[in-house]
Amino acid sequence: MSTPTDQRPRLRARRDVVVSLSVMVLLTTCLVAGHFLLNDASLRPNSAMRLLPPDVEHPFGTDHLGRDLFTRVVKGLALSLGIGVLTAAISTVISVVLGICAALLGRWVDGFISWIIDLSIGIPHLIFMILLAFTVGGGIPGIVLGIAFTHWMSLALLVRADVKQIRGAEFILVSRGLGRSPLFIAWRHVLPLVLPQLLIGFVLMFPHVILHEAALTFLGFGFSPQTPAIGILLSEGMPHISSGRWWLAVFPGLTLLLVVLSFARLGDRVRTLLDPATSNG
Repeated sequence: MSTPTDQRPRLRARRDVVVSLSVMVLLTTCLVAGHFLLNDASLRPNSAMRLLPPDVEHPFGTDHLGRDLFTRVVKGLALSLGIGVLTAAISTVISVVLGICAALLGRWVDGFISWIIDLSIGIPHLIFMILLAFTVGGGIPGIVLGIAFTHWMSLALLVRADVKQIRGAEFILVSRGLGRSPLFIAWRHVLPLVLPQLLIGFVLMFPHVILHEAALTFLGFGFSPQTPAIGILLSEGMPHISSGRWWLAVFPGLTLLLVVLSFARLGDRVRTLLDPATSNG
């Protein structure tokens, strides 16, 4: 019988998840609202407003073309969140499909999928993303597919291991004995049991996806220079740091760091709540 003392870590984990999730919902809501509410006129070049330091009218200052940096940062983070959700969802779907297939469809399928995972892990991460993004042609499709196809391997291995542990369970053996197909078993019996692992993987994958989206756009693989993406803002701001225009790189970098750390903390709290045996908490 559990005691109140035994329940304290779990109650604390639930509280941390609620707090972290509330912060992320508020932050995401503000970014999405700002994306639609902020005036696009401030994104037009204005030579009279070039390189102004932060003030009341321009909280983050202006860039080298006179555009409002705060508006560009908000729209860039909103774009990153949208790409992050889509990319993490695609990676999660790939992970669950290949992980379940490897565990349920026999030794040959398991060996082939394991070979694909080992091959994908062996390719340098950033180079693989750049090649995929360049092959697709850049833009949002290139970034999404380039990142999605390079972030599924670790989660697929975890799903494969979990399914292998439960594939000999009595209810699965009974379902097989009744002539149920592997697809039915995967959908009705296996998928509900690995959903917590998928949720943890999705949330933990999200900050990595945002960082790699910023890395690709920073290197020039993705959007046009006019797009207010965080990587582009950092790329444009770095040359101006030596001349004292620190706000051009500091504000985009700090806001990106804030979002990434917030989602990473949320992922750690969710993992502590749903899978305390593998967490550090």
